[in-house]
Amino acid sequence: MKSIKKSILLLALAGGMYLPGGKVYAQQTLVDVRVDSAAILIGEQTVLHLTVTTDKDKPVRLVIPRDTLMAGVEVLEIPKADSVLIENDRLLIKQDLLVTSFDSSLYLLPPFMVIDGADTVYSNQVALKVSTVPVNADKPEEFYDIKSVWKPPFVLADYYPWIFGVLLVLFLICVVAYVIKRMRNRQSILPFKKEEPKLPPHEQAIKELDEIKQQKLWQQGRSKEYYTLITDTLRRYIVDRFGINAMEMTSGEILDIIRKQQEAASVRESLRQIMQLADFVKFAKLHPLPDENDLSMTNAYQFINQTKVETVVEPEPDSLSADDAAHRFDETQTDTTNDSNRRKE
Repeated sequence: MKSIKKSILLLALAGGMYLPGGKVYAQQTLVDVRVDSAAILIGEQTVLHLTVTTDKDKPVRLVIPRDTLMAGVEVLEIPKADSVLIENDRLLIKQDLLVTSFDSSLYLLPPFMVIDGADTVYSNQVALKVSTVPVNADKPEEFYDIKSVWKPPFVLADYYPWIFGVLLVLFLICVVAYVIKRMRNRQSILPFKKEEPKLPPHEQAIKELDEIKQQKLWQQGRSKEYYTLITDTLRRYIVDRFGINAMEMTSGEILDIIRKQQEAASVRESLRQIMQLADFVKFAKLHPLPDENDLSMTNAYQFINQTKVETVVEPEPDSLSADDAAHRFDETQTDTTNDSNRRKE
């Protein structure tokens, strides 16, 4: 009787301790490794396929080196693992590794380790043979690369620094050209800055004389500065009014040219009085009398007012009065009638 009981117990243990219903209880975790190609050339790649078979609800952890399997064998890529439920409530986990080697040798890859709760399960070992490229020592010129040269794909982002650099250089060239053009035309560099309209030469000169008069320079004993400002104003006026480069001429040269201007005949003596007295003050340190100072300012006003050119602004067609429009219409009709009579004749 005892021998029969022992036989039944041994059969139960040998059968894996099957429970009622045909389910397996506490089956062992299995790990298997196979390689796509067990022989490669240096630099080539191959794939290791790992499969882990375990119970569905059992927590397992596959330990995979991230960079190197062993000295000489490198891990290039570890894709995401895939799992599928198989019969008997078993879970099949698949994990691939892309590996390569740059040293020729025969490698016995170390087993992979799976932590199964408190136990550790190891996989089988596979061999990987890495060979060098065969070389004909008698014809070294026939040595070729392992792989042909790959042309990298076109990526626009790689050329961003060059594109932005060229655009920046073009922008700076345009800015420099714009600034030079504005400076040559004596315009403001900022286009949105509103420039004051330039006054006619005589109005600008009168405005400057008014400012000089308000400063009361000769009353403060600053006669040289007073006459320098007056003569500079007159020189600028002569440049704009007569087209003479008076800023680079002496007083005598200016007077000689003004003598030839018929419109300045009545004020030549006024200009001569100012120029001669100004030379005495600036070069001989003369101190004019108050009456002479007032006379110089008066003559400056007189010279400008006597030689100024009035600008006549013709009215716009829309601003004509009704009488002017009717008068122009009558003139137009008369001219049209005369032309018609001439053609008939």
